[in-house]
Amino acid sequence: MKTFEYDILCFPMTRKTSLTDMQASLNAKGAEGWEVVSISSSDFANVGHTVFLKRETTTIGATE
Repeated sequence: MKTFEYDILCFPMTRKTSLTDMQASLNAKGAEGWEVVSISSSDFANVGHTVFLKRETTTIGATE
């Protein structure tokens, strides 16, 4: 049985956080095997973008 682990990245809405910075962060996570599952965006209280990621875990001795 496949198992997964999850991670969450937050990108606040500030002038310091550019799309290029977000892209670089997501590409770095992708290189580690993470996959974007969902993105939530909000203008409320400068929350910005929240990105949910997952990747398959490796279990020693696992059978499919």
